[in-house]
Amino acid sequence: MKQINVRVDDDAAAVIEQRAEAAGLSVPEYAKQVLTDEGNDLRHRFLAAGAHFVDEFADAFAEEFGTPAGGTRSATAA
Repeated sequence: MKQINVRVDDDAAAVIEQRAEAAGLSVPEYAKQVLTDEGNDLRHRFLAAGAHFVDEFADAFAEEFGTPAGGTRSATAA
């Protein structure tokens, strides 16, 4: 197993610690999950396909099924 050491500033470290705690993980476990997810090509392809669907069919979908209250209509706006 490989080890990766990353230096971040104090503000970034605080945010990472907060997110790890919110996820119920230690900082190393959280970092491993984030990096693993980022490196997952299938995940990126799935998210890109979802964004494409929203961009192409959001208006027709909303016309047929309505939109949720407070929802967004474009995946690319995020």
